[in-house]
Amino acid sequence: MPVLAAFAVPHPPMIVPEVGKGSEAQIQKTIDAYTRVAEEVAALQPDTIVITSPHAIMYADYFHISPQKQAKGSFRNFRAASVKFTEDYDTELVGKICELADNEDFPAGTLGERDPELDHGTMVPLFFIRQKYTGGKIVRIGLSGLPLDMHYHLGEIIRQAVDETGRRVVIIASGDLSHKLQTYGPYGFAKEGPEYDQRIMDVLGRAAFGELFDFDETFCEKAAECGHRSFVIMAGACDGTKVRAESLSHEDVTGVGYGICTFYPEGNDETRHFLKQYEQKQEAEVQKKAIEADAYVKLARASVQSWVQYRRQLKVPEDLPEELLWRRAGTFVSIHKNGQLRGCIGTIMPTCGNVAEEIIQNAVSACSRDPRFSPITKDELRFLSISVDVLGEIEDISSPAELDVKRYGVIVSHGRKRGLLLPDLDGVDTVEDQIRIARQKGGIRDSEPYALQRFEVIRHE
Repeated sequence: MPVLAAFAVPHPPMIVPEVGKGSEAQIQKTIDAYTRVAEEVAALQPDTIVITSPHAIMYADYFHISPQKQAKGSFRNFRAASVKFTEDYDTELVGKICELADNEDFPAGTLGERDPELDHGTMVPLFFIRQKYTGGKIVRIGLSGLPLDMHYHLGEIIRQAVDETGRRVVIIASGDLSHKLQTYGPYGFAKEGPEYDQRIMDVLGRAAFGELFDFDETFCEKAAECGHRSFVIMAGACDGTKVRAESLSHEDVTGVGYGICTFYPEGNDETRHFLKQYEQKQEAEVQKKAIEADAYVKLARASVQSWVQYRRQLKVPEDLPEELLWRRAGTFVSIHKNGQLRGCIGTIMPTCGNVAEEIIQNAVSACSRDPRFSPITKDELRFLSISVDVLGEIEDISSPAELDVKRYGVIVSHGRKRGLLLPDLDGVDTVEDQIRIARQKGGIRDSEPYALQRFEVIRHE
């Protein structure tokens, strides 16, 4: 099988003796496990080493694959310039990955190269591998801000490219675990940190790749994990394959989690098409919610579907509850896909004749005009969860003490600048967070004074 094996590994620069200068002895178990990984790679003698790295070039909506024929790098940024690398890229495999991505309009390719030098997420694994094996070219791929399902599908594309080129490949999923494991660590402590490490090491140790989708984005952010998307790409490259997994080590003595696991394919397994299973589950949940939704959400969904499928703005249906027809209010329509925000647009004050018209208009804007996202496509409709917030009266307040992140939304104003944040949002746990995010949305600098307003909403979902 062309994908010979895959390895999940960390990338602490201190593990390189010239960088650590003795401090690397703190993570000797990780060093020993890394050495074993290098020996196993050498025994496999791959044609190509595919490395996914969180520290390669990263875009919010695009997977960058390093172009050119060759790249160099060193640990000079870590005061060890003598540790250098010169690596040849497998341009044929890169070309095939890009071709397959282009064929299905998948956002991956070699555009946007900002820094051709190798990053430490790539060089740390190579530091160990090149001590045991000097053969084989590399392919370096960055992560993105896109959802986990798209990272998994990138892995499927890589696997197909490997199959079509006939390359003998090992995949290195480079990524540290949580950065919030100890109070003395670089980012302090969060209770989600140890929980993340325990969960991810269990999932990887069992090769239970379908469970990688169960890690909520907010939870991962609070844990300050580094490599989750790397692991998901690797899992996608093993889709439909029985995998023999082994957990070699896990350490957290520096306040950052370092885990090493090995994965060996052992033939086809039709029960392990995890992306397909995930999509089926998501679609079933969306359909159930759509059936159970109230008139507000059903109207917003009908508006989104009308616009995405036919580019027509929905006319106000005749069978709506009276409250949608006589009341005027600002509304926000929020769209999520697989748990991740896909669009959110609204009006603070009413701009239409009634709430129904307000919802229809804002639903169109949320699915097609949110500047943070590309317009929603027809293929996405079956995966969309939609909620509608109807805003109450806006009140001036004099202090953050009058806010409650669960009950009140906030409007922060400075002159003509204004930022709004709805209440009870995932990941917004404090008033300070709420005000900070609202200021950022309004482009209000830290040095600028601001006024506060609050409002309540009735949420329909």
